[in-house]
Amino acid sequence: MGLISGLLTFPLAPVRGVMWLAERIQEEAERQMYDPAEVRRRLSEIDRARASGELSEDEAADLQNELLSRMVSGRAGGRS
Repeated sequence: MGLISGLLTFPLAPVRGVMWLAERIQEEAERQMYDPAEVRRRLSEIDRARASGELSEDEAADLQNELLSRMVSGRAGGRS
């Protein structure tokens, strides 16, 4: 980047910094969302909630299906 273009785009530096930070946050959120260990932990929580009566069988099944499809799409590289 030349001196002139650097001076002209300097006011945009905070915007670029915020965009960079937002991208890092999105990457970390996606990493956690598709992490198999996190999915297994959530499945355990769902089983506990179903056993204690906090969730019905249908609610628990819906949540489990969502988590399992998330894990499968993460393994297949289908992250969006």
